[in-house]
Amino acid sequence: MARVAFTGNLKRHVACPAVDVAGASVRAVLESVFAGNARLRSYVFDDQDRLRRHVNVYVNEKRADLDDPVGPRDEVFVFQSLAGG
Repeated sequence: MARVAFTGNLKRHVACPAVDVAGASVRAVLESVFAGNARLRSYVFDDQDRLRRHVNVYVNEKRADLDDPVGPRDEVFVFQSLAGG
């Protein structure tokens, strides 16, 4: 199963500990996470079921899209971009 972890920014707003889930794509892995944490969905996806503009996903340290494949030993990291001065 893939390991999915979330940035501290997201953890300040919703409980989202790292979890191991099954899924063949980034979207499938995230859907598995959301099945056990429905509140997290609105922080990651917009109302069109796309990643929010300020959310990025990396698989094994490479930026990924929702359709990119995920293997059983991959690490998926989800974080929010920050802005400010």
